Amino acid sequence: MTTTKPRTGISASSLSFKAAVLMVLAGMMWGIVMAISHDHSAMPAHAHLNLLGWVSLFLFGIFYHLHPAIDRSRVAVAQVAIWIVATIVMVTGIWLIHSGREIGEPIAAVGSLAVFADMLVFGWLVARRGRYGDIATAARASLMPAE
Repeated sequence: MTTTKPRTGISASSLSFKAAVLMVLAGMMWGIVMAISHDHSAMPAHAHLNLLGWVSLFLFGIFYHLHPAIDRSRVAVAQVAIWIVATIVMVTGIWLIHSGREIGEPIAAVGSLAVFADMLVFGWLVARRGRYGDIATAARASLMPAE
């Protein structure tokens, strides 16, 4: 399987943007619930949800959107999907830890290791982006007259 093989259907940027919006809405609702209840014990999990779920996913979406040759690759779509699942697992583990449940430790550990490994995949895609061309190359190609 190569990263250049286009995939029909969803793109990494589209998945990133949609998931980022869902995660920030969940994070905002969670923050409102914490404020209403005056119980901020889940703040570390809430912060991780907003940082990994909203900020990171949105930044991934921008990167992938700016690099269309990578955006529809199976590796990029898988990277985003894994990030979403790993973030949810990690945040759940952190929430369990801060709510006094020991079972949260291994859950948070698995989630954090998966997030780290997935960031390595993203880093690899970023490092290899020259192989797929850049924005300027794509723009020049789109401005060339058809034959």
